[in-house]
Amino acid sequence: MANQETDDVSIVDLIPALRAFARTFCRVPDDADDLVQETLTKGLANIDNFEPGTRMKSWLFTIMRNSYYTRIKAADREKPGLLDCASAIPITEATQEWSVQSKEVSNAVQRLPEHQREVLMLIGVLGVSYEETAEICGCAVGTVKSRLNRARASVLEYLGESSLQTLVERRNHLSAAQGNFAVDRRR
Repeated sequence: MANQETDDVSIVDLIPALRAFARTFCRVPDDADDLVQETLTKGLANIDNFEPGTRMKSWLFTIMRNSYYTRIKAADREKPGLLDCASAIPITEATQEWSVQSKEVSNAVQRLPEHQREVLMLIGVLGVSYEETAEICGCAVGTVKSRLNRARASVLEYLGESSLQTLVERRNHLSAAQGNFAVDRRR
C-alpha cells in the first residue's frame, strides 16, 4: 500500500479528513465512523482502479459520497423505525456560552439542504478547492460557488444575523461582557 500514494499522502493520512467529511452526512459519530470504514474498505478493495496522478483524497471522498447515497436509498426502502424516536434526541451538554454557540452553528448547518451542507463542509471546513469539490459533487464549479454562497447566507439567517460582520461584533460583545463579569466577581 505504501506504493499507492499520490502527492506523498497515504490512505492512512487521509482518515481525519474522511472522518470530518463523514460527519457532514452522519450526525451520530458511530455512523460517521462506519461510513469511513466502508469507504476505506471499498477504496482498498478497488485500489487497482485508482488512476495514478489523480488525488487520492478526491477519489476517497467520491467513494464516501456514493456509499452514503447508496445507504440512503436502502434506508428509504426499509423504513426501520420512527425518525422522531426519543432515544435519538441528544443529551444536553454543559451550558457554557461556547457550547451553546457551537450547537447553534451546528444546528444551522444541519438545517441546510444536503447539497449545500456538503459544499460548505468540503470548502469551509476541509479546505478542498472549488474544482475538487465540483469533481466530488459531480457538478460545475459555478454551481459549487452558488451552493456555497447560499449555504453561508442560510446559516447566517438561521442564526438570526444580517451579515457576518454583525455576527462577529455580537460574539465579541458577548465575550467582552463575560470578561467584565469575571473581573467584577473577583472584586
